[in-house]
Amino acid sequence: MKTKNSESESLWKKASVANLVRYEPSGIYFARAKVRGKLIRKSLDTNVLTVAKLRLADVLDTEQKAVAPSQTKIVGKMIFADALAIFKERQKLATDIKDTTKAYNARAAFDLLKTWSGLEEMDVKRITKFDCLEWRAKFGKMYSPTVTNGTLSVLRRVLDIAVDSGARYDNPAKDKDVKRARVRRKELQLPEPDQFLALVNKVRTAGSRDSDNCGDAIEFFAYVGARLSEAAKIYGRDCSFLKNEIIIRGDPITGTKNWEMRRVPMIPEMRKLLERLQAERGEKEFLDNPVLKVRKFNRSLKNACKKLGLYHLTHHDLRHLFATRCIESGVDIPTVAKWLGHKDGGVLAMQTYGHLRDGHSANMAQKVIFGEVTTSDAVSLAKPNLPVVAPSESTNKTVAQAKAAYSYPWWASNEAIEVFWGQANEPVQIVTPPKYLQSAKAAMGREVFEQELTEPQALLDELAERVGASIIEKLKAKLVPFLKQQAA
Repeated sequence: MKTKNSESESLWKKASVANLVRYEPSGIYFARAKVRGKLIRKSLDTNVLTVAKLRLADVLDTEQKAVAPSQTKIVGKMIFADALAIFKERQKLATDIKDTTKAYNARAAFDLLKTWSGLEEMDVKRITKFDCLEWRAKFGKMYSPTVTNGTLSVLRRVLDIAVDSGARYDNPAKDKDVKRARVRRKELQLPEPDQFLALVNKVRTAGSRDSDNCGDAIEFFAYVGARLSEAAKIYGRDCSFLKNEIIIRGDPITGTKNWEMRRVPMIPEMRKLLERLQAERGEKEFLDNPVLKVRKFNRSLKNACKKLGLYHLTHHDLRHLFATRCIESGVDIPTVAKWLGHKDGGVLAMQTYGHLRDGHSANMAQKVIFGEVTTSDAVSLAKPNLPVVAPSESTNKTVAQAKAAYSYPWWASNEAIEVFWGQANEPVQIVTPPKYLQSAKAAMGREVFEQELTEPQALLDELAERVGASIIEKLKAKLVPFLKQQAA
């Protein structure tokens, strides 16, 4: 037989968000939480979950602010433990930070008390800049720069509570002399394309039960640039072959690191990988399950790198590899930042990947010229497997001779694909560089960067994949020079 209390409790249902419950008879959502030991339950005046989530944060924040000052007045003074308790309570009730962040801050608070003897019972008014400097110097020798900065951040936020409560005037941990630790940026030692293929092959042929799955996972990480926690949540149904994109949703409740879903285009290698996996597993199994059958493959990656003489790579290095490949292929940094899930418009990506790689940087350096350089409308373009026509005494004569070799004036065509195809196969630059670049963009149907024009054969191969063999054959027949026609 049910008691009165159990019947009453059955009327309330917990929502998917902490501190949020729904009253079943009416469907109205309520905030339900403990604030400084006192249980509160307050109506949010809505039966819509998304609206309730937004109102929940405001209600909890209001209740917390109402309690904190009253506690300070009752105590008469504030010791560090009091301020820390308020900080922990706010962390517990916060709906705008993830559980992993809360756990990290809790660990930082523990390390702070462990390394600062007597801090917990110290009156916040008696904490000086010198105390903070002494602790900072000691802590910095024991822990890494990132841990030092995280713990210093917690100290500052706890003392901010003391300032807001009127227990002290300023925050000594925010003094300009109490500095954050300098974090050295990791030097990226990433494999070249041929080394990456050798790495994947070495993992696949290792002979363990999950060798093939680990190889698939390494390729998947390198081709999508997702974080470790994000990649584990990508299902086959998130991979659209029709739209040629992958949806990264992250955790079902909290989403990605930035709380937002994002879409990453499916690069050709990724498409081949996913098509093979779908064919091997069957469409239903592929769609209803995570793409990755293994989440972590550190050991396989470490062993393969060691055997090949490569620098040890991690899961996150494969994310760096994706970004580096994209930038070296001509994708602009803001776009790469968007694919990675950064929300700073590319600032972090520029700091991390702006260096590119030594070989790419060396090629770009050849474009840097000091001093006067004579330019002309006709510039000879060096292309592999194509004869280079040496310019004569007159630039105009060189261009005229090049034009005379054709029966069809493609350089004056209104069809961008004809202008691009003609110039890409002509060693003498007949059209101006701006027109050549513009026609290349229109023909390819995407952004084309100036440095890509230095390797036209790669663009021609890509164009063939985009438009099909029949269009290419028509271009060859229409734009072929007289000499080649006679030879044919």
